[in-house]
Amino acid sequence: MAAVCSGVLLCAALPRLELSGLAWVGLVPLLLIISGKRPLAAFLLSYLAGGIFFLGIFHWILTVPGYTLLHHAILAVYMGSFFAVFGLMFAFLHRRLGLFVAFLMAPFLWVSIEFARSNLSFLALPWGLLAHSQYEHPIIIQIASLAGAYGLSFLIVLVNSSLAGVLLGRKQGSAVGQKRVLLGGIAGVLLGFTLAYGYVVTSRPIVGERLAIAVVQGNIEQDKKWDPKYAAMIMKTYTELSYKAAENKPVLMIWPESATPRSISTDPKLQAEVRDIARSTGAYLLLGSSQLQKFRVEDPKSAKYLNSVFLISPDPAVTRNQRYDKIRLFPFGEYLPYKELIPWSLIHVPDLSNYMAGKGYTVFVTPFSRFGVAICWENLFPDLVREFVRHGAQFMVNVTNEAWFGPITAPRQFLSMSVFRAVENRVFMVRCANTGISCVIDPYGRVASRVTGNDGGEVFVRGFISDSVIPLDSKTVYNLFGDWFAWLCVSASMIFLAIGVFRKRDTALQAVARN
Repeated sequence: MAAVCSGVLLCAALPRLELSGLAWVGLVPLLLIISGKRPLAAFLLSYLAGGIFFLGIFHWILTVPGYTLLHHAILAVYMGSFFAVFGLMFAFLHRRLGLFVAFLMAPFLWVSIEFARSNLSFLALPWGLLAHSQYEHPIIIQIASLAGAYGLSFLIVLVNSSLAGVLLGRKQGSAVGQKRVLLGGIAGVLLGFTLAYGYVVTSRPIVGERLAIAVVQGNIEQDKKWDPKYAAMIMKTYTELSYKAAENKPVLMIWPESATPRSISTDPKLQAEVRDIARSTGAYLLLGSSQLQKFRVEDPKSAKYLNSVFLISPDPAVTRNQRYDKIRLFPFGEYLPYKELIPWSLIHVPDLSNYMAGKGYTVFVTPFSRFGVAICWENLFPDLVREFVRHGAQFMVNVTNEAWFGPITAPRQFLSMSVFRAVENRVFMVRCANTGISCVIDPYGRVASRVTGNDGGEVFVRGFISDSVIPLDSKTVYNLFGDWFAWLCVSASMIFLAIGVFRKRDTALQAVARN
């Protein structure tokens, strides 16, 4: 029950429920139950906690066409295995080096695991990191500008570990308890530093010349986006919203991913239509124009496609569009990884559009600013967004279509991750989503404005926001040095695991008895 409890508590800390305080205690039941257990038992108990956690996190996947309970279960089994490895390593360190060392190393192990699953080739999925549970608390998330989201995950696990250590220390006697109090003191100091740093940073005003923008949320139903019968309706929707937004005189107008019903690169008439909108509104028009529908079942095997974003100038003399092609494609959505070697059909993975990855980090240039664009799930990857800023982007735009994923959970999970991309690089992040959540996030991770309906809803509503961003040439520790902290955690974990491997077993058992 303790393992299930941890899985439920940690899941509840993240969107959809967003009970963020539970993240600081949610791991305690699991740490208590695996303390003293054999590595195999700890592995299985942690696997159970991880499976419960990810079943809850990804419940919305069942709304995606072609995905079933089987795929949901496979995802939970795969993702839950990272919890299991954490439990295995924790129990191994306990038996070899003692419980105090295991509690001390728990946050290092956890960050190493989060970092591994965020960078594991086509299986990489930096979703549901513990840090994401705190996205609505600007003061505490500023630490991400130093150590990335992993720095906050480290702190959360350290607090959980110190609490579990104190609880065990009370049962085992004062001598053991003193070591656990020391661990609590370390957690208290780091938590105090994080809060003080966040308070000082967020107290500073964001200074610079403001750039007026407009974000258009068309709210086009997924079953209509690629139906030729609705092409005129789609363009009429975006045109009308854009002209209304133009009343506030933005210099940049943003439409979402795959906004146009056809590709403007292959349809001269459609390209002329969007050029007229840019010229009439006097704004640069940024829009997504995907070459082919995602998740399409019937597709010629030899065809190649690009998921692109175009920047169209309002100046009639400028006839060449700037373009960015999506670099990090979505596996099982835009391509099948190693489909020549892996028989994905055995687990009923649908046949998919054969997209090609883009080649470089395009930074769009206007007379007013430079900015980068992350398409859809590219915004999940801190290293990718960081590269745009390092290439000169003064703010970031995330264009996306989340109509696949239901009305509540997935859009808020996407939002939580976007907040960290803004803080890590200390730049504005503008989200433009077909069905929401479309918003402007400031460099401190605060949502400054968002598209809402008459009832206050943010998802599956049609509208626009007129706001502004400040182009910034920011240089944070994270932007300069990347995932240095995660690599530090990986190095520390490997060192202590190696010490555990080479330590004599009788000495290790004596350490367990003492701790």
